[in-house]
Amino acid sequence: MLKTWRARIMVFLAVLGPGFITANVDNDAGGIYTYSQAGARWGYLSLWTLIPITIALILVQEMCSRMGAVTGKGLSDLIREEFGLRVTFVMMALLVLVNLTNVMADFAGVASSLELFHVPRYISVPIASVAIWFLIVKGSYKSAEKIFLFACLLYVAYIISGFLVKPNWTEAAIYSFKPTLMLDRDYIEMLIGLVGTTIAPWMQFYLQAAVVEKGITIKEYAESRVEVIIGCIVTDVVAFFIIVACAGAIWSNGARDIESAAEAAKGLVPFGQYAYLLFSAGLLNASVFAACILPLSTAYSVCEGLGFESGVDKRFEEAPMFYWLYTLLIVIGAAVVLIPSFPLVRMILFSQVINGVLLPIVLIFMILLANNRRIMQEWVNSRFYNLASWITVVVMIGLSLALAGISVRSL
Repeated sequence: MLKTWRARIMVFLAVLGPGFITANVDNDAGGIYTYSQAGARWGYLSLWTLIPITIALILVQEMCSRMGAVTGKGLSDLIREEFGLRVTFVMMALLVLVNLTNVMADFAGVASSLELFHVPRYISVPIASVAIWFLIVKGSYKSAEKIFLFACLLYVAYIISGFLVKPNWTEAAIYSFKPTLMLDRDYIEMLIGLVGTTIAPWMQFYLQAAVVEKGITIKEYAESRVEVIIGCIVTDVVAFFIIVACAGAIWSNGARDIESAAEAAKGLVPFGQYAYLLFSAGLLNASVFAACILPLSTAYSVCEGLGFESGVDKRFEEAPMFYWLYTLLIVIGAAVVLIPSFPLVRMILFSQVINGVLLPIVLIFMILLANNRRIMQEWVNSRFYNLASWITVVVMIGLSLALAGISVRSL
C-alpha cells in the first residue's frame, strides 16, 4: 500500500504543471481587479459564486486535459481536423484579438504595481517585456515550467493579506454558502464579470497544448486529473481571499468603486505596511505571470490550428511562426501601455465582448470533441458528465451574452 501511494505521488509530481499553471494564471491583472472591485463595492455578497464557478472550471479544464492525454493533440489541432480550416481560422483570429487586449492589461498591471514603488512605467514595462521574451525564447519548457510553478506559489501573498486585514470571517462564511441575488444592474454585471474572468477561451487552448508538450498520456491521466482539480480549487481560494481582503479593508469603511487593482492595494495601507506590500507584490507577480502565458497560449493555439510548428523546446529556426507571433504580441502589448492617455479600459471592455462571443463556441466544440468516440475511444464523456457539461455551457452562454450586451452599452 505504501509503495503504491509513493508511486502515485511520484507520478503526480511528474505531471504537475499544466493544470496548476493554467488555473492560477487566470488570476491576472484583470482578474485581480474584478475580484477587488467585487469586495470593495459589494463586500462579502459575491463569495457564494466561487463554489459554482469552481465546479464549472473543473468540468471545462478536465475535458481539455483528458483530450490532450488521449489524443496527443492540442485543442486547435483537433478543431481543424474535425471542423475544417475555415472555422479554425476565424476562431484563431478572434483569439489573437482578445488575447492581445488581455496582454495589454497585464503590462498595465506591471506598470501600476511598480508605480506604487515609484518605478515609472517607461522603465518597468520594457524591462519586464525583455525578461519575459528571454524566458521563453532562450529557455526550455522544463525551465519555464519551474518558474511558472514558483510564480503560482507567490499567490500566497493574497492569502496572507486577507488575514492581515482581519475581515469579518463570520460574514464571509455565511455569504460563501448563501446565494444572494439582487435586481441591480451593477451587481449583476459584477457577477457576470466574476464568471468571465475565471473561465476564458485561451485557458482551454493552453492547457491542452501544455499537456501534450509535457508528454502526459492516458497512463498518467489519473494523477494529471488530480493536478487539474487542485489547480482549479487553489485559484478560487486565492480569489476568495482577494475579495475578503478588499471587503475588510475598503467596503467595511464605505462601499465604493475602484479604478484598478493598484487602487485596491492602496486601500490596504491602513491595515499595515505588510498587507499593502504583499497585495502589491501579488499584483506584480500575477501581471508578469499572465504576460508570459497569454502570448504563449496564443502562439500555441494559432500554430497548431494553422499547421505550423510550435513548442518552447524547439529552436527559433525550427518554429519561426511560433516565436515571431509570441514576440509580436509582447511588443505590441508592452508598447501600447506606454502610449500616453491610451484608452486601456475601453480595450479591456472590447476584449470582454469578444470573449462573450468566443467562449460559448469554444465550449460547444470541446463537448462535441469529448464525445467523439472515434478520437476519444472509451474516454468519451459519461452521461452524467455530459449533463453537467451542457448545463455549464447553457449557463455560460447566457452569462456571456449578457456580459457582451452590458459591455457593448458601456463602450
